[in-house]
Amino acid sequence: MTQAARTAFGEGHPLAEAYVQILATRGIEWGLIGPREADRLWDRHVLNSLAMVPFVPDGATVVDVGSGAGLPGIPLAIARPDLTVTLLEPLLRRFNFLVEAVAELGLGDRVAVVRGRAEEHKATYDVVTCRAVAPLERLVGWCAPLFLPAGELLAQKGSSAQAEVDAASADLRRRHLTARVLEAGGDTFIVRVRPTR
Repeated sequence: MTQAARTAFGEGHPLAEAYVQILATRGIEWGLIGPREADRLWDRHVLNSLAMVPFVPDGATVVDVGSGAGLPGIPLAIARPDLTVTLLEPLLRRFNFLVEAVAELGLGDRVAVVRGRAEEHKATYDVVTCRAVAPLERLVGWCAPLFLPAGELLAQKGSSAQAEVDAASADLRRRHLTARVLEAGGDTFIVRVRPTR
């Protein structure tokens, strides 16, 4: 673990280390993480997931859509013990992985794992997060019911962030939503989608 990781996770750094160990073993064995990603788990996946931390309000309820191996939901929950996080994942193998990981990390009191698709999920949250799930236009269609009327979507994107916002502009207007690209460092951007105020 690097000093940057220790600083980012604070008192939660032992949990973050345990999570990276789960990703490096079972995550690869179960096909959720590519074998070539093992040496890049910290920087490319776990620390990168923390790009959202400054944008999530204190004490928020969060749903991580298409959570996969738990990114960004599990790192967010470890770094921000004030959050209540739901990991929403439709695929059984990934769901089972998440259930085991949350139990092993002892996060069950504030991290729930739900099997299902965003468009079928009926709860609402303060914040919807997603990382590498789908283009913004599709995400908004799936996720708007999960954060309306007063929450927001934080979609982690790469250099295509502004192009995705531009492509979704008509749909955003139709839904009375606004989108803004927030710089999160390096080539990571967060697209924040909120109701028009």
